[in-house]
Amino acid sequence: MNVSDQRYESSALDHVLILAPYRKDADYLGRLLRDHDIGVRVGTQADDLDELLAASPGVLVATHEALTPGIIAAVAGHLQAQPSWSEIPIVVLLDRASRPEQVRAELGRVWPRARLLFYQRPVTTVELASGVQSALLARLRQRDVRDHIAKEIELRRELNHRVKNILASVTSIFEMTRRGATSMDAFAEDFRGRLGALDKVHSAVFRSEGDSTSISEIAQLTFDPYLLHGEDRIVAHGPPVVLSREPGTTLALCLHELATNAIKYGALSQPKGQVRFNWTLSDDDEPDLAIVWQEQGGPVVEEPTRAGYGTRYIRSALASIFGTKPLIVFDKAGLRCEASGPFSRVAGQPLTHGRVKPE
Repeated sequence: MNVSDQRYESSALDHVLILAPYRKDADYLGRLLRDHDIGVRVGTQADDLDELLAASPGVLVATHEALTPGIIAAVAGHLQAQPSWSEIPIVVLLDRASRPEQVRAELGRVWPRARLLFYQRPVTTVELASGVQSALLARLRQRDVRDHIAKEIELRRELNHRVKNILASVTSIFEMTRRGATSMDAFAEDFRGRLGALDKVHSAVFRSEGDSTSISEIAQLTFDPYLLHGEDRIVAHGPPVVLSREPGTTLALCLHELATNAIKYGALSQPKGQVRFNWTLSDDDEPDLAIVWQEQGGPVVEEPTRAGYGTRYIRSALASIFGTKPLIVFDKAGLRCEASGPFSRVAGQPLTHGRVKPE
């Protein structure tokens, strides 16, 4: 098919393909649509029709003379290959001597997946341009439906993924808490607290724009229950740093375990005890993120004979997000936990609205 040198909109579905074997008809229709700011491609022969159809025209305009068996079959094949959301509009310009009902019936049979519009020539310029523009609008609405369906499918997949992850986390927390519990009351208290920590950070992530949250907000949400009578028993400090969802959730659970351990056995079990949680970013082109948990003012620390749930979880969880094992030191003056790794492993999208500022 000879393609005339017409303006072609590269955006899929936004141009019109004109099928007209007579050059006079092709030039007239192309000029008419261009005058109404409609992108067009024009073919006058059937040789390259498959290529032109593959360019995903938004609308087909075919003269009566173009309805040859070869073109009808090629268009039928294109329609058959359409995705489920698509119903391409086809504008057919019938000649004065044609039998409209017969043509309508035959094209409706061979092109069942098309939105057919028929005009009897001669047709006014305004009428034809308006019909093509309406057809393009209908096509664009079909594309909107396609995008909506694709987005809905993606959201369902993401929801399924998140639900599975949450259920896996809850199952893991339940099993580890059960193995370490000494009584039903102790189990209920620990399990409730760990689920609360998980809930808080998930709430923070969903309140944020996108799938990110700041370390400062994670720290505030996790430590708020331990700030009694205005006393800052846990002091958090660090630069503005934003984490993606999964590292943020993991860090929150680790901080919850450290805080719970400090209340039961460490610095927060004593009136004057205190915890400092700091995070830093190196100045390198590819910076490292480092976190430090340091307790002081508590009872003399003794290394346990066996690692409990909290210690095992912290070691495993921090290693998974930073790529290296954390350092947990049972120093007599106070427990110390350090972890570091490439910031690129945990980085989230920058937040675009106000968040909790670091101290």
